[in-house]
Amino acid sequence: MTTSKTKAQLVDVARQLFAKKGVEATTMNDIAVASQKGRRTLYTYFKSKEEVYMAVVESELEMLSDRMTRAAERPTSPEKKILELIMTHLDAIKLVVFRNGTLRAYFFRNIWQVETIRKHFDQKEIILFRRVLQEGKEKGIFDIDNVDIMADILHYCIKGIEVPYIRGQIGEELDDETGWRYVSKIVYGALGCKKNHL
Repeated sequence: MTTSKTKAQLVDVARQLFAKKGVEATTMNDIAVASQKGRRTLYTYFKSKEEVYMAVVESELEMLSDRMTRAAERPTSPEKKILELIMTHLDAIKLVVFRNGTLRAYFFRNIWQVETIRKHFDQKEIILFRRVLQEGKEKGIFDIDNVDIMADILHYCIKGIEVPYIRGQIGEELDDETGWRYVSKIVYGALGCKKNHL
């Protein structure tokens, strides 16, 4: 088995154990046993459980990035794509945190460590936003002066509501359809979306 396949297998096993037992209750030995690799193999790739945890987070972000790329490439209008990207981002982040059981608490406690890992993901997301915003501007759907600045602002706005969204603090009393209608009004308003395109 190649080095990258072995490492990916260890990360996948750790992801499953973290989801089942929680990060804190999972030991390096648990990961080694469940992956049918020796402790020596595990320690060849990771010095500590924290490193394994960060590799799991990085792997989850790569999967999210792939989902967002697919959303951006769908043959649909720019105004639908931009909302799809926002929904994909928020729902996938929420799913990752909840799917991984007690990773939720660990995620919030280690938010600055997570920030370091997600820099690459953030850059890719901003590029996707730029692409969709540029397409909308060229088609006369979005009335924006500077695509790069708008992509940055959009990215940081979405990132800023991740934690309250994950915790269910935004629009708790609203159904999903109503909630996303509010989001679309804010986004389309900010992008100067022409009425005839809505």
